[in-house]
Amino acid sequence: MIKLVAVDMDGTFLNGQKEYNKKRFMAIYETMKERDIKFVVASGNQYYQLKSFFSEIASEISFVAENGALIISENEELFCGEMTEVLVDKMLNFFEKDLKIQTIMCGRKSAYTSQKETSTFIEGGRKYYHKLEVVDKLSSEIDDIIFKFALNVPREETENYMEMFNTQFQNEVVAVSSGNGAIDLIIPGLHKANGLQLLQDRWQIEAEHMATFGDGGNDLEMLKHAKHSYAMKNASKKVKEVANFEAPSNEDEGVLVVLEELIK
Repeated sequence: MIKLVAVDMDGTFLNGQKEYNKKRFMAIYETMKERDIKFVVASGNQYYQLKSFFSEIASEISFVAENGALIISENEELFCGEMTEVLVDKMLNFFEKDLKIQTIMCGRKSAYTSQKETSTFIEGGRKYYHKLEVVDKLSSEIDDIIFKFALNVPREETENYMEMFNTQFQNEVVAVSSGNGAIDLIIPGLHKANGLQLLQDRWQIEAEHMATFGDGGNDLEMLKHAKHSYAMKNASKKVKEVANFEAPSNEDEGVLVVLEELIK
């Protein structure tokens, strides 16, 4: 029996136009509420952006945002990760030396990027970070709790950069891919599965009663964690190897198709 459903957003719950069938989902959600099935949004994106997709029910559901660095359930903040100032400055100094890296620094109050970045990168970032401040220079002196870096690198070099980060900064940050040259540098251990475990402990729900849906590298831990794990048809080969089942693609409302079957 399913007691908790966790969904990634881009490439999973949302289609290519960053939309979902709200009428169909709300019918499913009402049934989930009647049966006390928890709904969790688990994404690498900013909480404020994720919340905007579920404005009518945001106070009723839970968010594992920023790849697990920020957990908010029914409007209550349960957890917020934090990088040390030393680590933040260390990473920023490294990024400055590589002109191929474009950087967004993610914090509890807002996300931040430098005015030196291109307007295309900044405007693209606003799609995922509804609170994004453009500052003169990124620094640990910004008055915020910093818990993640969101980078953009040449798409064909994504794997090389990830390997480099995971080797050179081992035990300090973990690099995970969110597709199309996007890399998130997260605090070790603060991934989506860790955030879900926090919610499971709160609700006393075992992994065998969970259904998770994902398509990218930052979903691997979450998919490994749940008994009913679904890789989208459009997911990478690596993701499909980890998941126990396959769902139709995000363009075919795959999550909703499966949920209608699961809650029957």
